Amino acid sequence: MNIVVLVKQVPDMEKVKFDSERGVVDRKSAGTEINPFDLNALEAAVQIGEKIDSTITAVSMGPPSAKDALKECIARGATRGVLVSDIKFGGSDTRATSTILSSTIEKIGAYDLIIAGEKTVDGDTGQVGPEIAEFLNIPHGSYISKIQEISESEIKVCSEIWEGTYLKSIKLPALITVTKDINVPRLPSFKNKMKARKAEIEVMTFKDLEENLGADKVGLKGSPTKVKKIEVPQTAKREGKIYRENIPQAVEKLVDIFEEKKVVD
Repeated sequence: MNIVVLVKQVPDMEKVKFDSERGVVDRKSAGTEINPFDLNALEAAVQIGEKIDSTITAVSMGPPSAKDALKECIARGATRGVLVSDIKFGGSDTRATSTILSSTIEKIGAYDLIIAGEKTVDGDTGQVGPEIAEFLNIPHGSYISKIQEISESEIKVCSEIWEGTYLKSIKLPALITVTKDINVPRLPSFKNKMKARKAEIEVMTFKDLEENLGADKVGLKGSPTKVKKIEVPQTAKREGKIYRENIPQAVEKLVDIFEEKKVVD
């Protein structure tokens, strides 16, 4: 079975800063890591590979530094890594990103299953996976929390949508996006880490994909959505007051606050 896992290198969201004027994340302001949901996607692929002989290709679109993320994927069980990187891809929104990645998957060749995380922590849209499936004209299932069965021709999954759980049977080839509940990603062994350090990461550029891509379909030109403004809410600070001597006054003050907040009548 040929499995493609979509991976994104994202900034540390607890430390990253935002460029409000340009409407983008300042990715240089913090360290990077593999998107947590994509680690669940990779683990799902590895578990399938333990049941069915599989080739697992990790694909990431990003700057040259994303090679490190792909090498980590190989250390965690991927067979190979493919980086999609070109300055022309800068500023791509979800549609342009999906166009580029779907073209990459077609370029890679035969695939049976594509697995992605349900969303990325820096974008939080959950759109790229389903959009890729639409561009490839294959069925897809979103918010998958469990893989019940898989064969060479179909996959049975549990999909968590709103407050319901749906059991779905999807014919292959197909795409699924998974939630964090599907598994607990394993840590790479020292042996696999050393193996991954020597791994060669294949790089695809715009030139490699231009047979199916036009310059007007990628980057800012190919992005119909624009961020006009970013507002970062101020962190709320807890307020407190300490009463040590006048306890009756403290009780009266607390009662007044509770009545004001309608905690008591």
